[in-house]
Amino acid sequence: MSILPNSRLTAWQILRRWSPQGTYAEDMVEREASRHNLSGPNRALLNAIVLAVLRHRTLLDLWIDHFRSSGSLEDDAREWLRTGLVQLHIMGMPEHAAVNETVALAGRARGLVNAVLRRSLRERDELQRLRRAAPPHVRHSMPEFLVREWSRRFTPDEVEALCEWGNAPAPICVRINPLAKRAPDFSRARRLDGPVEGWFEVDDLPRAELAAGQCYAQDPSTGIAPRMLRAKPGHTVLDACAAPGGKAGILAADMENAGTIIATDSSAKRLERLRDNMARMSVSIVEPHLQDWEKHPEPAWFRERFQDGFDRILLDVPCSNTGVLRRRVDARWRLQPDFFTIITRVQHHLLLRMLALLKPGGRLVYSTCSIEPVENIQLVRAVIKEAPGWQLLEDKLLLPHRDHTDGAYAALIERTA
Repeated sequence: MSILPNSRLTAWQILRRWSPQGTYAEDMVEREASRHNLSGPNRALLNAIVLAVLRHRTLLDLWIDHFRSSGSLEDDAREWLRTGLVQLHIMGMPEHAAVNETVALAGRARGLVNAVLRRSLRERDELQRLRRAAPPHVRHSMPEFLVREWSRRFTPDEVEALCEWGNAPAPICVRINPLAKRAPDFSRARRLDGPVEGWFEVDDLPRAELAAGQCYAQDPSTGIAPRMLRAKPGHTVLDACAAPGGKAGILAADMENAGTIIATDSSAKRLERLRDNMARMSVSIVEPHLQDWEKHPEPAWFRERFQDGFDRILLDVPCSNTGVLRRRVDARWRLQPDFFTIITRVQHHLLLRMLALLKPGGRLVYSTCSIEPVENIQLVRAVIKEAPGWQLLEDKLLLPHRDHTDGAYAALIERTA
């Protein structure tokens, strides 16, 4: 058997085990690719198939039901059909590879998979007609309640563009690390004219440059919050939800590696990744601390060293991820109608707690990768109204379909009393 079917088989195995509340798809892909020692191209094929199926899951099931209007369908067979249809009609892979290799691996479902995939080739126009006629949440495999909410705030064309953005494979974006001893050669890369400077889009992951700490892989939208904070050399800064450290690296660069950044996270595993990233990026002013601000609002290290408060605080809160659906493919399947009620309680509590840790005249940036007002400007205004002595200096919202980058929100708040 050639290597290529192994990528398809591994993709099918991952998709059969995947669940909305389980391990993230990207982590499953990385683990299985390493376990099978897949080459770069085959790792890429595995990743592309898994993410494409998850991005288009509802649409693929619409197509499957078109071919299977009656009778039950085993989960194994359905996943093979999703895997084959996505290769043919979403990814545009060569017919002989997508059909022959998928059918060869389908086991007991081989006959059914062969019949459906070959019929789908004869009925391409019908599948596209079904796609166009489907409601937006089916056409784009998005949560129905979320598309309904977007439709209240955006025009139909904007909703369509936003959904299309969420299903597009994300490009590889990297930020130059000014603290590195040697700059990478990105003369052939495309410099991005996004919301912040210093980013490039590359065709392939620059593994050598990343390993050397010359750059860091992150979307330009992640830069608006730390840059809005305007941290300076000598400041004491709290990065309250810091792992894996992308924003802490930007803060350290702005501070010219002079001062103190306390980087906290509630996950020991994620905090270990932050330590590794900071070491690789030549960041020397970050102190990692395992800290859950919801459960333990005033740790001993704060009482001992920072009782007077911080000059700057970056609060990148847990959120719905609706601005980064193209990168976090699991996020749409984790969202439920009551999610925003639950998450805004957490966000509200964290923002109130962090504001109390600022020095007089200190500044805090509250940020999310959500485009929902209830998590962003509405929440910020509600907290400031509840806690006098603070003022909103500025805020910024990035919308994917408008700004051509991942969605993000940042609000700069100053302590006035």
